[in-house]
Amino acid sequence: MPQLAAHVRDVPVNQIREITEAAWRTPGAIVLSIGEPGFPLPRHVLDAGMACLDRDETNYTPNAGIPALREAFAARFREEQGVDVGAERLYVVSGAQQGLHFAMSMLLSPGDEILIPNPGYPTFAMTSRLLNAVPVGYPLHPEHGFQPRVADVEALITSRTRVLVLNSPSNPLGAVLNGELVQELVELARRHDIWVISDECYEAFTYDVPHVSPARFDGGTEADARVFTSLTLSKTYGLTGLRIGALVCPPGLEKKMDNVMESIVSCVASAPQYAALAALTGPQDYVRHAHRHYRENRDAASSVLAAKGIRYLPAQGAFYLWADMSHVTGGDVRAWVRRFLADSGVALAPGTAFGSIGEGWVRIALCGRQEDLLEGLSRLPGARQ
Repeated sequence: MPQLAAHVRDVPVNQIREITEAAWRTPGAIVLSIGEPGFPLPRHVLDAGMACLDRDETNYTPNAGIPALREAFAARFREEQGVDVGAERLYVVSGAQQGLHFAMSMLLSPGDEILIPNPGYPTFAMTSRLLNAVPVGYPLHPEHGFQPRVADVEALITSRTRVLVLNSPSNPLGAVLNGELVQELVELARRHDIWVISDECYEAFTYDVPHVSPARFDGGTEADARVFTSLTLSKTYGLTGLRIGALVCPPGLEKKMDNVMESIVSCVASAPQYAALAALTGPQDYVRHAHRHYRENRDAASSVLAAKGIRYLPAQGAFYLWADMSHVTGGDVRAWVRRFLADSGVALAPGTAFGSIGEGWVRIALCGRQEDLLEGLSRLPGARQ
């Protein structure tokens, strides 16, 4: 058999999937390693998707998505972030991951560098490598609250740097960038004439702090605009399996976006688009309930970790806790989470899944039942003897 392309052979294993699939094979395991909302979908969302199939609306849709859904995404973005964006700049994609691939494929040539957070979501590096680009991690250190420092990011910019990736609220950290820092990072990108891709999967879930999109500080003209915004309904409405998101592009790129969309996916399936439209425009009880549940789980889990003397990053957003287990991991957290699953029946995501700075740390998903969460955390070895 001929060899696969080198950039495919070199894509690393996703350690989140590695431990989660091991947990799914373990009878009775408590799975705290993956961010999967656990609530039933609202009936009106399911009905809208099924009604689309019942009327046999199963043909191609426009490349960019059905017009009503594009406008619904744009309206939500305008309302939440105060950004004057029209539906013509919204492209419906098969989940945020495809949106990220879509944006990177437009911006990166082979050998180009893309700045990604370390720790950060694994597919930032995986996707850029699939495009023959070079991911360069900018550090998020514990002593700085896992917040990026502009000077650290700027020191990594070279003549080959093309893109800066921002992720707030952060997966895996639960950290949220404040507005002043977001503005400084966009201005940094403007000074060096590089693009910004903003992953905002968890924008609906912040706690006592606002979510500030980099799009608020984007240039007012086509010549100066540089921010792509990746949105999804997977987390906000629990539509993980329907694969619906949106990519907001800078003005002036609409024709190019159509061409690239055609070559990647042609269009997104029609039934999930109508389900998404119902989610965005119908009752918002699901989102309010999910927000309350994640916050309560965050508070309960934080209390358990504190009682055990385990250091953690107080989560301001998303639905994860980032906890320091270096007192037991022996310098290899990936191996430790496998042993912990085998010994205790609890799956945690190893910090090294998200970058080298994650060594010794674990990501704890807060989105399931609180009873399971607290039982799983009760089995953690404490830092206080």
